[in-house]
Parts: sequence; structure tokens; C-alpha cells
Amino acid sequence: MNWDDYRYFLAVARAGQLSMAGRMLGVDHTTVARRIKSLEESLNTKLFDHSPRGYALTRAGQRLVPIAEDIEKNSALARDRVPGRQEELTGRIRIGVPEGVGAFVVSKAALELCEKYPKLRVELVALPQQFSLSKREVDFAITVSTPGTGRLRVQKICDYTLHLYGTHEYLDGFPPVKRIEDLRRLRGIAYIRDLIFDKELDFVPLVDPTLEPHLTSTSVHVQLHAVLNNGGVCILHDFMAERYENLVRLLENEISFTKSFWLIVHEDYADIEHVRTCASLVVKRMRALLK
Repeated sequence: MNWDDYRYFLAVARAGQLSMAGRMLGVDHTTVARRIKSLEESLNTKLFDHSPRGYALTRAGQRLVPIAEDIEKNSALARDRVPGRQEELTGRIRIGVPEGVGAFVVSKAALELCEKYPKLRVELVALPQQFSLSKREVDFAITVSTPGTGRLRVQKICDYTLHLYGTHEYLDGFPPVKRIEDLRRLRGIAYIRDLIFDKELDFVPLVDPTLEPHLTSTSVHVQLHAVLNNGGVCILHDFMAERYENLVRLLENEISFTKSFWLIVHEDYADIEHVRTCASLVVKRMRALLK
């Protein structure tokens, strides 16, 4: 039996597809298929049912998942205990992060990790979605809300603020905005409500439930650039908006939100050296940049 086969088993169990598992592991799908077949032959049991929709775990496969996860965790812990490993992190660290703070803040921490540990591969998954840490979609996640359940370690990183912004050029075409009612004259830009991955980001109803944005997007960067192109007004993170001199903050006292960033790590992997070290540096850098 090849213990490394369990890495391939877990990748397929988590991804549900050979091609996606291959991308996670950095190999082609034929290699993944061969390793799965090798493991099934060594165990003399079928681990997956294959259909056009992908690979689904059999009952035997479901029973094997926690065992394989223990092997994965203990393998990582064993590597940590090798002398000198702590000073030279290697392999891959995958970080789930909202795209706004990912681009403006966490990317700087990621570059610092690359410089400090040249053999480490840092992957920032900046997608508008929630990540499954139990399935190892990411090694740790930066989130804007705390999870409800799960064997997770949760740490508050810091607060951040948001306000309503528009450009000088756009706002000069309208009477001064003095009340929330005056926003009806302006073009609103916001998230697509039914596609918001975290309800903490649904700000418009908190301003005025009757307001209907004219342009919506799942991407905060699309919203930001729509505003910068004199397209309307939008609620933006202050750490993003303050970089652009042509943006004006509107109704600062009436429209102001304070939210928090959180670090989420699965209990089984929180004490693994490369996860703990990378998470600690990201948290430290975020606090310094967002204070």
C-alpha cells in the first residue's frame, strides 16, 4: 500500500471530479485515476461510484475519509517535527479571502510570505463564496462573518469601515446630497442581492429598503471601477476608497458601517506549522495595514 495514495483519495472526495482533483494536486487526471485504482486494489474495495456528474463516495469511501484525514494531518505534523523545517516552509498554502481585502491588503501579506519562504507556494482564492475548511478547500479563510457550526477555531482580526462614495465628476451633475432621500436622484451601484455570498454585505436595505440599485455585480472590484468611471454611488470599504482622491464620501454620519474580519481555521490543521505560521503573518499584516 502506498500511503501517498490517500492524498489522491481525499482530493477526489473533496472535489468530486478527477480533473479538479488533479488541479488541486498539480497532476493530470490520468495520474489521479491511476492512484485511486491503486488504492482500491490495495484495499480490495470500491471507494467511488462514477457517473456523468462526477465521483461520489461509496459507503466504504465515506468510512475511509476520516481515516485518510488523520493520515493527512499526522503526515503534516511529522514534517513539522523534522529539524529545520520551521525555518524553511515548503509546499502549498491556500488562503480563502474576500476579493476586496484580498487585493488591497492580503496580497501584500502573501508577497511577504513568498519573499520569506521562497519554497512556499501561496494561493489566494479570492472568490465571492464561503469555503469548506473540513473539505480542505482552503487551509484557512478570512471571512466577514463567523461560522455557525463546525470544529473550527475562530479569531477576530480587526474591524473595518464602509461608507457611501461617488466621484466629484459624477456628483457635480446633481444638487448636493443632504438627506438619504436625495439618493433617489443618483444611480446606485451594489451587490446582486440574491447572489450575495454573505448577508453581512447586503447594505442597501439598511440604508433604505425602498432603494433599488441600477447596476449590480457579484464583484466589489466591478462596483469600485463603475464608481471610478463616474457611473454612480456605491458603499465601499474605506481602505479601498481612500486610495482614490477623486472619490467623495457622502452622508458620512447617516451611512456608516463597521464590520469585522475573522480568521477561520479547522481544528485538525490549526497547529500544523505552515498553517499556523502563515495565518499568524497574515493576521499581523492585516492589523497593521487596516488600523
